[in-house]
Amino acid sequence: MAEIIEMPKLSDTMTEGTLGEWLKNEGDPIESGDIIARVETDKATMDLEVFETGILLKRAVNEGDTVPTGAAVAVIGEAGEAVDEAALKAAPAAAPAEEAEAEAIEPEIEASPAPAATPAASAPVASGHGVKASPLAKKIAADKGISLSGITGSGPGGRIVKKDVLAAGGSGGGSSWGVYPSTPVAAEGAVKLSNMRKTIAKRLVQSKQENPHFYVEVEVDAGPMVEMRGALNKEFGESHGIKFSFNDFVMKAAANAVRDVPDVNASFQGDTIVQYGHVQLAFGVAIKDGLITPVIQEAQNKTLRAISQEANELIKKAKEGKLTPEEYTGGTLTISNLGGPFGVDRFSAIINPPQAAILAVGNIVKKPVVDEKDEIVVGQRMVLTLSADHRVVDGAVAAFYLKAIKKYIETPALLLL
Repeated sequence: MAEIIEMPKLSDTMTEGTLGEWLKNEGDPIESGDIIARVETDKATMDLEVFETGILLKRAVNEGDTVPTGAAVAVIGEAGEAVDEAALKAAPAAAPAEEAEAEAIEPEIEASPAPAATPAASAPVASGHGVKASPLAKKIAADKGISLSGITGSGPGGRIVKKDVLAAGGSGGGSSWGVYPSTPVAAEGAVKLSNMRKTIAKRLVQSKQENPHFYVEVEVDAGPMVEMRGALNKEFGESHGIKFSFNDFVMKAAANAVRDVPDVNASFQGDTIVQYGHVQLAFGVAIKDGLITPVIQEAQNKTLRAISQEANELIKKAKEGKLTPEEYTGGTLTISNLGGPFGVDRFSAIINPPQAAILAVGNIVKKPVVDEKDEIVVGQRMVLTLSADHRVVDGAVAAFYLKAIKKYIETPALLLL
């Protein structure tokens, strides 16, 4: 009997998904565990795995279509078996391709972001006439100003698919934007929200409306951390190819500080406060459609080196849109860093619900300071701002937590114990 494959719910916030790319054609044999397509969710690009065996009788949606979770995506059955079209229509209907294509680009850092509100038809690129390319590949090429001519396709029969266009456009880069990517001036108009941007908008409005935010700030002496990072990178960079970032130190300090002040590692749940036993440390990664927060599991038990290596791996997967739900859900505390290449001195972040706190990390700034001898010297200072949910975290708790982080950053040898 034919089985209808539905759009799965691949994350706790997912309500719809975009069929990014088909990996199987109608008539292809299917084995349990096969990946038949790639689905773009509000968080990342995920594999659509099936657990049926048979023949792919019908692809119920096109590349670029956005459909609700639970809607029919494909039908698998025996060779020659009839497809029950009535059953397909009974499932939630797919959004029209022309409406869905605007939100079909996977979230990732790209060298040249799509010009806002620039219609694909007016883009000075090959529109696909005489070129074998998927609809999604054509859309991305048009938005990014990339000509399809000259691109070698890796799809069936030499068909150009999404990854070919992204490769031609030089997508990717560092862990964040050091310099904002240049882009042509866009025509005025509206830009349809991506799945990720819809979720960001919904969750942040909810957070500010429901969570009573308050903010506590401290300026720390980053000089010892700068000195130790330089020494470690010189030693391990030459011998092991390891390079620590300042954010690695801050994340390790934030995780260690929870041991001293565990009350920040909690969430408000109706008439109870849930206290977490482990620090599932989320950290913000800037990507094209917004940001995503991968999670370092049980960060309080991991070394500085382990946190650095895991963070680098998660950043790479986030940029490629390959994070699994287990890698970006379940965070209990978040770090948001706009210092470093962004150069932001201080800011206040919005809490990532259901968490009770988020730490905003500013840039390291050289400035005159008064030392212990009452002499004015050049110091390296960094501002940390904790946004906290006052239902869970009191002012004194937030202050003690920042004091603990300050201790670890100003005495970074403690992070190596």
